[in-house]
Order: sequence, then C-alpha cells, then structure tokens
Amino acid sequence: MPDSKLAASLRTPLCDLLGCDVPILLAGMGGVSRWELAAAVANAGGYGMLGMVRESPALITEEVTALKAATDRPFAVNVIPAATEPRLLEAQIACCLDLGVPAFTFFWDVMPEVVARVKRAGCLVLHQVGTVEAARIAEDAGADVIIAQGVEAGGHVHGRSPVFALTQAILNAVKVPVVATGGLASGADLASALAMGAAGIQCGTAFLATDESFAHPYHKTRVVEATGSDTVLTDVFVLNWPKGAAVRVIANSVTGALGGAYLGHDPDTLPREAIAWDDDQPRLRFSTDSPLRTTTGGLEAMALYAGTGAGRIGSVVPAAERIATMVAEAGKILVGLESEDREGVA
Repeated sequence: MPDSKLAASLRTPLCDLLGCDVPILLAGMGGVSRWELAAAVANAGGYGMLGMVRESPALITEEVTALKAATDRPFAVNVIPAATEPRLLEAQIACCLDLGVPAFTFFWDVMPEVVARVKRAGCLVLHQVGTVEAARIAEDAGADVIIAQGVEAGGHVHGRSPVFALTQAILNAVKVPVVATGGLASGADLASALAMGAAGIQCGTAFLATDESFAHPYHKTRVVEATGSDTVLTDVFVLNWPKGAAVRVIANSVTGALGGAYLGHDPDTLPREAIAWDDDQPRLRFSTDSPLRTTTGGLEAMALYAGTGAGRIGSVVPAAERIATMVAEAGKILVGLESEDREGVA
C-alpha cells in the first residue's frame, strides 16, 4: 500500500466519485486486465477495471465473481460497443447489470444509446476518447468521467494528439473530471497530470508488466526491455477490429517487414494464418490478440502492446509496489512545487 500521507496529498474529487484512494486507474486492457490484476490495483488504493472486450457473458461472470471475492473496492468493466457485435454487446451489458457491476468504461466511437442504457441502471460511465469532439459527445451522452487518450498510448489508439495537449484541450471543453492516459508510467507523469488540472491518470503498460497481469511472461519481458522509441503505431494488427484501427506495439518481425509503411492496411486483404493458440482457439497473424498466460506458439509475431512509457518500466513487480512507487514520487514532486509556490508568494 502507498504511504497514507502521500496518498492523501494526491487525493482528488475523482477518488470520491470512484471510491479509490489515489487517482491511478488501471486501463481495461482486453485479455490482460483480469480479476487478479484489477483486485491488486484496487486493494492497493487505485481503481481496477476488467478488460472484457468481446468476451462471453460466461467469462464476464467468472471474472466479476472472482474480483468481488478478492476485493470489496468498486471497479469498472471495460467493453467496446463500436467493436462488438450488437447481440454480444447486449448480452455483455445485461450480464454486467445482473451481476451488480457499478461502472463501465467505454472506448472508441461514442454510442450515446449505450451510455444512456447503463446510466439508467444507475452505473457510472467512464469514456475514453481521442479527440475534443468525442469528449463533448461523451459528456453530452452522460459520461461521468472523460479519459483523454494521447497518441503515446499502447494498444488501440483512437486519436493522434499528444496526451498532455489533448488533456488540456479537453479540460477546457468539458465540466466532468478528466483523466489523462497514454505513455504515462511514473510518479512524475502523475504529478504532471495533476498539476495541469487533470483528475488522475490511467495506466496500461505500467500494469501489464506486473506479477498479477494476465499477459504472457514473454510480453512482460519485452516491455521491460523496450524503450519508447521501440514502439510503433500501426494498423497491420487489425483482424477483429474495424479497418483503420491503429495500435501501438513493440516493433517485431511483423512490423519490421512493413518497410516503414505502418498504416493503411485493409483487413480484407490480410491472410488468415494461425500462428499461436489459446487452448483450441487459433490466434492469427495480424490479429489484435496479444500473448496471454495461456498462449502458446509464435508469440514474437503477435501484437506486443506497449506505450511510449515502456522506457520507464525497468522490472516486473507486484501492482501494489508499482502504485506505491508512483505515489511516493508524485507526492514528493507536488510537495516540492507547493513549497516553491509558498516561497514565491513570500
């Protein structure tokens, strides 16, 4: 657990809204943010999210049940309406509501009717966006929190603006709390976000490289070894998602073969070739699947998601240790800034 005095110094109104101690959110990474990681983040004072994009109601039930058994802290479930078949999406939401899920995180195109549906059920809505326009639409639809995703983010990236420039623009455009995300992996990043008026930060890569994440050890090792410049933004890993959906990954043999032509790939023209497996489920080259604990096969050629903050991740540690380190660093920076401000006034 983070130092209680430092944690208290970082507390923002977002913490009261979400029921967490520190304004550090776990990104709802599909496949990676399972119950063990969400519980570890929540129990360490952060805000946990389950990454359930396109997962079955049966798996959602298992994950939510296990998470509730592991923590009494609030949490959210991440689903992506625009990238999910409508009948499955309806089944996912109905399942979550039946299970008493208190909050949802949505991403990609804003679908106001979906936001309204879960708001009527009394749930909080956090909506991740990549543009100011999308932030306004999400707020108008009823979102309680806007997550401003910069182009530095690992995984799927919707916008093309740097994280702090986008965060500032969205802060100027909406009234609800704004969380910054994208390449943020340290206490210094948290301090910078809070100093500019953001309500907190959301981290993906920093939590992917933890003991509790469901990512394959190979993926975690590649994150630890990578620098921000080792990541590329590409839409070649697009099978299972809409055309043009770009992702940030660690460069590998697939991206190396593109000759620098990272964008502009049509999923309809890409071959369907199984290179790895999760039990009896094939994982295709060029798919959005990343290697999980259960994956076997050609892991190197899969989508190895990571943000530009990977260069600040030097080891795989428990999630609680990562949060405590971030809180300690951010707290010291912000205390120093407050001291400078007082001296300036004097």
